[in-house]
Amino acid sequence: MIVGILKEIKSEENRVAMTPAGVEVMLQNGHTLLVEKNAGEGSGFADEAYASAGAEIVSTPAEIFERADMVMHVKEPLGPEYDLIREDQIVFTYLHLAAAEELTQVLIRSGSINIAYETIQKADGSLPLLTPMSEVAGRMAIQQGAKYLEMAQGGRGVLLGGVPGVDPATVVVIGGGVVGTHAAKMACGLGAKVYLLDMNLERLRYLSDIMPANCFPLMSSPATIRGLLKEADVVVGAVLVTGAKAPKLVTRDMLPLMKNGSVLVDVAIDQGGCFETSRPTTHSEPTYTIDGVVHYCVANMPGAVAKTSTLALTNATLPYAVEIANKGWKRAMRENTEIKLGANVVRGQVTYQGVADAFGLDFMPMDELL
Repeated sequence: MIVGILKEIKSEENRVAMTPAGVEVMLQNGHTLLVEKNAGEGSGFADEAYASAGAEIVSTPAEIFERADMVMHVKEPLGPEYDLIREDQIVFTYLHLAAAEELTQVLIRSGSINIAYETIQKADGSLPLLTPMSEVAGRMAIQQGAKYLEMAQGGRGVLLGGVPGVDPATVVVIGGGVVGTHAAKMACGLGAKVYLLDMNLERLRYLSDIMPANCFPLMSSPATIRGLLKEADVVVGAVLVTGAKAPKLVTRDMLPLMKNGSVLVDVAIDQGGCFETSRPTTHSEPTYTIDGVVHYCVANMPGAVAKTSTLALTNATLPYAVEIANKGWKRAMRENTEIKLGANVVRGQVTYQGVADAFGLDFMPMDELL
């Protein structure tokens, strides 16, 4: 199979879909690798490294879309790429379609095979290709929350961990999954007082066992959230409904409960955000303020630490990319349910229930296309 690695074009996105080491593995499996010029530059991987690994360096994305059987991105295709996607071409990347109606319609019209990193799912419910970026984003959420608490950034002027004789900041993390757990660990490590909310009692029991003494796992409810917003200096939104829009857990009418200069960090923004007042921001303009509350809603947070993120992402995606390339998408999906669950739009049909529900579209079970 001819596999194309595209340069990211999303604002300030420095990750790349595959490292030179990953290219070498793909070549060992008998595939041809096309890498767009300077695709790895932002992550510290020069074209020479890809060429040494055996890839062909290609000047334009148009040539990659024209030649490749499967194209790989980190982020979703954007406007300049819409008309380049071919019928029956495999697009393997983060798609987050439940928050992107225009892209969903583009992919339906294209007749392409669209496999989303974020909905590939193991039998235990874990999301192996979302997990590494969730780990990065969870840790980054606390770094950013701490920074934007500084007065120079519009915050309250509170040090997250406090100092002897002075109370630390209060951090509320909504969602006890991968993002939330890593955010809470980071905040606890800095010395903050941390409340970690989830709706799964078994998960809360587990978190109670493993988290440090300054972390307090609580059952999530609207009343609990409202009560904690009054105390919070930083609130991290870390709620995920696989393949579907995130629920709005902090509404506009709750903002007046919060302290002036407190910070909301919405890690769920790729799925529409879990705060009602959230809208996507960029690394160059990461925040805005509503009702005195600083909102940080950068849609590609791990792109700021591209070297770490690219290495972690390739570790996770490479086995799936090899399997799809070795077997073709149909056989790979027949033999690996995890990959089948990654199918979002296939040959003009919406094959993921959460995406169909988000826009009132017809749903086609993937088994009927296999």
